Amino acid sequence: MDKNQSIVNVDAEKVTTDLANSTISNTANDLKENADVPTFPMPRTLPLRPPPDYARLRKENPISKAKIWDGSVVWLVTRHHDVSKVLTDPHFSKVRTHPGFPETGPGGKAAAHAGKPTFVDMDPPEHTRHRGMVEQDFTKKKAEEMRPKIQQIVDKILDEMLTKAQPVDLLASFALPVPTLVIYHMLGVPYEDHEFLDTCNAIRTNGSATSAESARASKDLMDYLARLVDKKTQNPTNDIISRLAIEQVQTSKLTHDELVAMSFLLLVAGNATTANMIALGTLTLLQHPDQLAELRRDPSLIKNAVEEILRYVTGSQFATRRLALEDVEIGGQIIKKGEGVWALNASANEDEDVFSNATRFDIHRQPNPHLAFGDGIHVCIAQDLARVEIQIAIETLIRRLPNLQLAVPADELQYVTIPKRDFGVAALPVKW
Repeated sequence: MDKNQSIVNVDAEKVTTDLANSTISNTANDLKENADVPTFPMPRTLPLRPPPDYARLRKENPISKAKIWDGSVVWLVTRHHDVSKVLTDPHFSKVRTHPGFPETGPGGKAAAHAGKPTFVDMDPPEHTRHRGMVEQDFTKKKAEEMRPKIQQIVDKILDEMLTKAQPVDLLASFALPVPTLVIYHMLGVPYEDHEFLDTCNAIRTNGSATSAESARASKDLMDYLARLVDKKTQNPTNDIISRLAIEQVQTSKLTHDELVAMSFLLLVAGNATTANMIALGTLTLLQHPDQLAELRRDPSLIKNAVEEILRYVTGSQFATRRLALEDVEIGGQIIKKGEGVWALNASANEDEDVFSNATRFDIHRQPNPHLAFGDGIHVCIAQDLARVEIQIAIETLIRRLPNLQLAVPADELQYVTIPKRDFGVAALPVKW
């Protein structure tokens, strides 16, 4: 068995009780010690760059404590080797209902205890069983086979964008529709339902909706997916939901509600992140015109360029939270049972011991062992699909729009800075 897939055989109820006791003990013992720890998340000083505190921590205190929104204290892990160790060690849990698991805000904490979890919030063996049901749909081979369909979707979206008056918000008009329409196709969402789902997703992700509005949009999506699962069960077609309904639900390996929750996860989990990487990748290239020109001259560089985009701007930075199931040594530091850990993949991606000239954007960088998609058994299941989507979207965009440029000065762009949300632009106005 792969070391990353080792299973820690523990009794769930005993673990929860022990972790609760450990959390109480650790909190009581560490109050005085943690009085002066810094606050996390840490601020950025440049829009597209990680917080400068990360570089200082890698050098001076690579595994250190910080205080998060609710006053609890977590360990920040900043170096590439140590981040990878946390993400691959089975003694760190992804189960968010464990006492002390670090959450990004009160909404996340409430969501963690509402309803049944999906595989992204499970540990083995449940994680292995549930994730295994859909891994075949997100292999590298499958992603490569999807290239013609993704290219068709990208061209159609770009054709529609070109009919609009300039300037156009590239995020809303191009970057977000690409991964959204791809996953609609894979799940088997009927075309006539796209507008309804788009509206629900927009409310959930635009950042300006109230918590009640977001909750209502999520419920509307869940209700819709429940009806879609019923339809696919009765009249299956060639898509993921139909396959799971036949292979898993009808054989009692998965309940109806579990399939609805899994469908919801697949529908929404990676869309915003992939869209942000398309938008941020385009912005980064526009800010490095020499490398953009080189990429236009030699489109074969697109795969390498996308890997560097993933490393350089690291759109997903909030999925790498864990909780220690027992005392674990990381980089010479003992992390106690019941303590929360934030493995900072954005910091790992600029580790000077792994990446030469780490703060420089370089589309020729090789090797490029970035951790943008995480590591270990919880590495992003759709990483290969996301790669292909970003590659096709950016290559098509810069090929078909040779005069693409920002429609506002770069310093007037608005960025998403809400701590509980992954990094991105609020909008990307462009013209051509």
